[in-house]
Amino acid sequence: MNVSSELGPGEGFPGPDDVLTVAQLNRRVARLLEAGFPRVWVCGEVSNFTRAASGHWYFSIKDEAAAVRAVMFRGRAQAVGFVPRAGERFEFRVQVSLYEPRGDYQVQVEAMRRAGRGDLHEAFLRLRDRLTAEGLIDPARRRPIPSMPRAIGVVTSLAAAALRDVLSVMARRAPHVRVVIYPAPVQGREAAAQLREALERAIARAEVDTLLLVRGGGSLEDLWSFNDEALARAIAASPIPVVSGVGHETDFTIADFVADLRAPTPTAAAELCCDSRGACEERLRGALGALAAAQRRLLDRGAMRLDKAAAQLVSPAQRLRLRRQRLSAALQHLHAALRHRAESRAARLAAVRGRLEALDPRGVLGRGYAIVRAPSGNIVKNALDLNIGERIDVEFGSGRAQADIVRIESPL
Repeated sequence: MNVSSELGPGEGFPGPDDVLTVAQLNRRVARLLEAGFPRVWVCGEVSNFTRAASGHWYFSIKDEAAAVRAVMFRGRAQAVGFVPRAGERFEFRVQVSLYEPRGDYQVQVEAMRRAGRGDLHEAFLRLRDRLTAEGLIDPARRRPIPSMPRAIGVVTSLAAAALRDVLSVMARRAPHVRVVIYPAPVQGREAAAQLREALERAIARAEVDTLLLVRGGGSLEDLWSFNDEALARAIAASPIPVVSGVGHETDFTIADFVADLRAPTPTAAAELCCDSRGACEERLRGALGALAAAQRRLLDRGAMRLDKAAAQLVSPAQRLRLRRQRLSAALQHLHAALRHRAESRAARLAAVRGRLEALDPRGVLGRGYAIVRAPSGNIVKNALDLNIGERIDVEFGSGRAQADIVRIESPL
């Protein structure tokens, strides 16, 4: 048996005697379908819907007479803005193809819109894209939701089941948190404007820490108030963090995209808006334990400082003894210093006295010299100052005498 090689694109159909592998056959059929069948819009219901871990959607499109397998890859599925549910009717823009490994005929879905409501879905996509371009849907601008709010506000209808769900969850999980309701209709022609007014009223009153915008599930028309552009901008501009819990898990609205947190249901919104009472008590116990430990450390350090200071303290009697000892030592030092000073001054006085005595003329006289005075009383230093016949006075080391000048000799 001859087996032909794999044929490339544009090589035409195999001849009647050519033998293809199953893979080659399926590849040729897939190319024929993709090249020869234009992209078309198909209307039908979703069934057997599966969302894979990869993000791809696998389901069937069916009507009363037939069904076809369909796949929507992750990139295009993320752009839809909602998750379809089984039984819902949509219009699908598809590319006909073949899943070659099994030879299954299928369609690849490139876009989808609710059947008969294409205009609404297109408006939804246009508004979402415009708000995205302005940065209002950027996750980076979302603010954290306070975990321990003083009060939360709920913007919804007083008759809504969503309100009962929220109040029930809050009463069970966080009875300590006050709930303030800002009523507004959640469906109808005027609902979007009144929802925005309720939101702005809550912002102006500034009495809550978090706002919940909630309503139960419904059709695209039922939820359309939450796709209002003015409401979306009010949510994005709110200084109070907003949690959006609109519809079921598979429902998406513009309010979900611009809110600080999107909850899949109103019940989930109530669970996500604050910590439970048990969690708060646990955090409080942890904080009290940390505070007690810090206080113990502070007291221990204080006790150590006190012990160190106490070791440096002395009794008054001991302090007095120490002062007396220091005073006694100071007195002894003072006496010694005075004695030394007196002795030093006595020695200096003796030295001065000795020098004075050495200069005293009488001391010279004691060694055999004499002082001669003229009749005028002046000391005679030169014999030529005397005249013969004058009487002079002579002072000795012991006693005095008078003499008359009989001869004068000049110095040699």
